[in-house]
Order: sequence, then C-alpha cells, then structure tokens
Amino acid sequence: MAKQPHLLVEEGDVHDVALLPGDPGRVDRIADHCDDSEVVAENREYKVVNATYDGVDLTISSTGIGCPSAAIAVEELSRVGAETFLRVGTIGALQPDIEVGDMIVATGAAKEEGTSKRYESAVYPAVPDYDVLTSVVQSAEDNDEAVHVGPIVSDDAFYNEDEDFVDDWNDAGLLAVEMEAATVFSLARRKGLAAGAICTVDGNLVAGTQKGADGDDELPEKAKDNVARAIDISLDAATRLA
Repeated sequence: MAKQPHLLVEEGDVHDVALLPGDPGRVDRIADHCDDSEVVAENREYKVVNATYDGVDLTISSTGIGCPSAAIAVEELSRVGAETFLRVGTIGALQPDIEVGDMIVATGAAKEEGTSKRYESAVYPAVPDYDVLTSVVQSAEDNDEAVHVGPIVSDDAFYNEDEDFVDDWNDAGLLAVEMEAATVFSLARRKGLAAGAICTVDGNLVAGTQKGADGDDELPEKAKDNVARAIDISLDAATRLA
C-alpha cells in the first residue's frame, strides 16, 4: 500500500490505538508523558508519533482544526492499521457550573458540522464506543480525577457561536462545544472501529468567555495545567484498550 497522501504513513507505521489531539504541539506534549517516542511523519497540520507508555505501543496524531481535517486523519490512520481512536482536545463549556480546566468525557456529539453529513444522515447518532467511553471514565476514577460525563456538540463555525446557538445548546443540556468529535465518532462507527473523547475546558460560552479571550495565549493557565491531567487519563485508558 502506498503512503497516505496527507499523513504520509503506510501499513506498519502506526499502532492499533491512536490518541488524537488537534494541535501538533500537543502531540509532543503527550509524547513527553510516554516512556519513549519517535516521529513517524509530519505534513501540513498532521504530526504522527509512535510512543510506548507503560509497556503499551500507541500512536499519537494531530488532526488539525475541525471535522474535515479530523476525517482525513481517521480515514488515513484506519487504512494503515489504527483501530481505536481517542480524541484528547479542548472544549468550550455550555453549562454555568462547568469551570475552565474541568474535563469532559463525551457520551455523544450533536452534529452541528457538515462533514459527518457527507457520510450519513444527520439523524444517525454520533456516539463513542462503549469500551472506550468506560475506559476513559475508569481511568479518571483511578487517577482520582473528577470529570463531567455527558453529551457535547461539534460545530464548524468557531466565530459564529452567537447567543442564540449558545442558549439553545445550553437549554438542551449539552455540556460543551468543540469541533471534531461528531465526525470522529461517526466515522469510527461506520468503519467498525472504536472512538471516544476527553476534552479540557478552555472557556465558558455561557459566562461569555472563549478560548484566548483572557490573554495573549490560546489557553488559560488553569486549562494548560489540566491538559496534562487529561493526557494522563487518556494514556491510562489507552493501556486498557490495547
């Protein structure tokens, strides 16, 4: 099999379990938590690293921003051997009791994005695999970490999440909004693969804060600190899933 055109990986380059941050820089941060790591490929928004954590081989790959680029990552990684995907991202809270730095494990993702709808009807559910979901929750409990567990929404328009959208999502009981999970979940289900997501809160849209609103950095300090905790949970979950 020839190399995949975007991730530049081929059969044998990746492991069964793949962690999927959006940011290529977070690939390195996850790798720093591992026992060893090696860069496999790097192209455009995609950086692919193989690593070992607690004796388990895994792959870490960035997806870039949004569902279209996330779909390419899942498509190409699955074509060369990856079978389980865990998104490790950031997310904006939609409920007033969820604070910056809190962690959310998604039980489903509303499809306010266009990519999954090119694969299937919007009425089909975008939900994580049960084993991935429970592995992440169990890993959080074993690390004495509190996580919010519930439905989220995946949206395409970061700068167009106005009050009407936020109010509606809030009323629906959706915990938070991000930009990739619905497509990752949907593609995995359609392909007979497994996927899940844990995300760290970087703002609260109900409170009127959004990523980057409180300073020059993309993430608030508390969110930066707690991303490391989410990484530890995701790596522990990966050892359960391998």
